[in-house]
Amino acid sequence: MTKQRSSQNFLAATLICTLTFCALAILPVAIAGGVKLLVSWKNPVYSGRKPHRVLVIGMSANPEVRADFEDDLSAAIKSDGLEPIPGNTIFFRPHSGELERDYLEGQIRDFKIDTVLVSRLVKVDKSITNVPGYSYAVPYAYYRSFYGYYGTAYQQVYIPGYLREDTAVRVEANLYDATPPNSDLIWTGTSDSFNPKSAQKAIDGIVKLVVKELKKQGIL
Repeated sequence: MTKQRSSQNFLAATLICTLTFCALAILPVAIAGGVKLLVSWKNPVYSGRKPHRVLVIGMSANPEVRADFEDDLSAAIKSDGLEPIPGNTIFFRPHSGELERDYLEGQIRDFKIDTVLVSRLVKVDKSITNVPGYSYAVPYAYYRSFYGYYGTAYQQVYIPGYLREDTAVRVEANLYDATPPNSDLIWTGTSDSFNPKSAQKAIDGIVKLVVKELKKQGIL
């Protein structure tokens, strides 16, 4: 009987340690990052040909982020018959994302660009969520009796509360026909990136999403 009780005590202690470790493993961690497509619209009356020379523009006041985005998106859409041109390779790199219209038109004309894919940061939302703590009793055979319950009640696993900060980055992408005299909108899409670990992670997710959707819509 004593041996059986010792075995039960050892089992209970092991279970307590295991559950406690598992509980600690889920302490304050932000929601896993990801990209979600919110809006995707293709112009139903557009009858132009498929893009051939695509100017890729990322509207950002940060020259490094802008260049990284343009380079990555250009590399992702490149294929036979489609030549992407990152904006940073033909435009001067001003500290702001603003360029004179005459200069833009001249570069688009000189480089024989027929389509423009332009993306911009719409907003960055940060939210704080209070995740309350909680506790639970470890399930144990002694729970069936008063003495077992009394002892088990002390074996509580407590998970403390914490504040979780979440970040959502919204980006809009538009594809325009640049063939004179038209400048029609061909496609527009809006996406949210949740808790990106870095600017590069956000760029990677958005690039994959935009390319996937353009192919799905039969544009690329």
